[in-house]
Amino acid sequence: MGEQPQFWFNVRTGQVETNADRSQSKDLMGPYPSEAAARDALAAAARRTDQWDEDDRRWREGDAG
Repeated sequence: MGEQPQFWFNVRTGQVETNADRSQSKDLMGPYPSEAAARDALAAAARRTDQWDEDDRRWREGDAG
């Protein structure tokens, strides 16, 4: 049984890469389990950052909800 393929998102080129054609690690986000997850890497990171910013705002303002 072979190793599962991994996918990477190259932030410099905007392309999804695999282990076979992977660029320098400084340009990559990942690994991700699917091509779709890698393609969504920047959007997913932006969503998490927005949520963390909102969590921080609520904490600073004492809003538990």
